[in-house]
Amino acid sequence: MIIKQSKYAVSAVKESQYPQDDLPEIALAGRSNVGKSSLINTFLGRKNLARTSSQPGKTQTLNFYLANEAFYLVDVPGYGFAKVSQKKREQFGEMIQDYLETRADLCGLILLIDARHQPTKDDISMYNYALLLNLPILVVCTKMDKLKKNEVQQVQSRLGKYLDLNHDNVTVLTFSSVTKLHLAELGDWIEDKVSE
Repeated sequence: MIIKQSKYAVSAVKESQYPQDDLPEIALAGRSNVGKSSLINTFLGRKNLARTSSQPGKTQTLNFYLANEAFYLVDVPGYGFAKVSQKKREQFGEMIQDYLETRADLCGLILLIDARHQPTKDDISMYNYALLLNLPILVVCTKMDKLKKNEVQQVQSRLGKYLDLNHDNVTVLTFSSVTKLHLAELGDWIEDKVSE
């Protein structure tokens, strides 16, 4: 997939603020600081379209990025150790739930998990929730460039200990926004889902 143009479209916290043009959407979920913004920027070929932050939990809205005037990538607030109040966290949860459960244009979920660590409780919950919603899921193991050679082979088998990956609608990919590892495969998966 070649990205010819991309732009930030809108930030939303409720349905009335979502784009109304009925283009297909791919949501990206993962814990704070897992590399969602870096993946979006790398995939779209832009340096700072999605703001990367050293302060986890910066994304507090659903951020829609329009690619090729044809589909949206939707950056979902990171879960995990975001320094936000319990009340705010519950609001995030409701906002994400509303979007994932009711959005007719949603045609897949990319779940990002840090390859250096085992999946967190939140990762496992989000994965099982996406399975429940019957969404096509791409599990992306990020930050592969930070692993030693002997650790690379263990990533997928470790993942399989925590997530039941034996589903027709689940794909696993290792990825690095630094080396662009499996960037083409990421594009293929997205293209496949948005053109269905």
